Amino acid sequence: MFEIRVICENTDVGTLTTALLKSFKLSDVHRRTTHGGRRVRLYATAEAHTAPAQWPTAENAYATAPAILDELEWINRTAAETGWDEELDRQYFLRKAAVFDRIALRNAADEGPSDTAGNEDVAEAAAVFLLDFDKTGRELYGGTPYPPGHPASEADPRGYVRQEYALWSVCTCDDPDELPCLKHPSA
Repeated sequence: MFEIRVICENTDVGTLTTALLKSFKLSDVHRRTTHGGRRVRLYATAEAHTAPAQWPTAENAYATAPAILDELEWINRTAAETGWDEELDRQYFLRKAAVFDRIALRNAADEGPSDTAGNEDVAEAAAVFLLDFDKTGRELYGGTPYPPGHPASEADPRGYVRQEYALWSVCTCDDPDELPCLKHPSA
């Protein structure tokens, strides 16, 4: 553990605080005006981040996933049955983001990067939508090791999808000491 003191312009406080939070585990950042009143002093107690956890590989995350065509059929059927006027649930958005991630990964392996820009964009958009949905806290999410608001999740939304799909695909309902699992939240 160590102390950090930064003297900066008032307009740089937000940028510096964000950079420090990404680089270190910080205590509360305390702010004081310098003697002349033109600048700001920031004080914080910091620790080095532990080594970041790795996202699950696509192979591990999607090991038990249904075939891509079956998953696309489920997504279309669920949307049609639910109706666009009704609110779709987290399972829908997770499975949709996961199947688009799988399509983009498969096409990248088959066709090369120049042919997959559209698939990458769709997969990224679906992943960001899931991330934003999970930030609302309306439904359970795994969040291990990275919750939806974590900088690592923001930096790699498709990694977040793989993490969440891997956690969702494992049912823990048979364990009476666990809360309902992500796959069956109302159990």
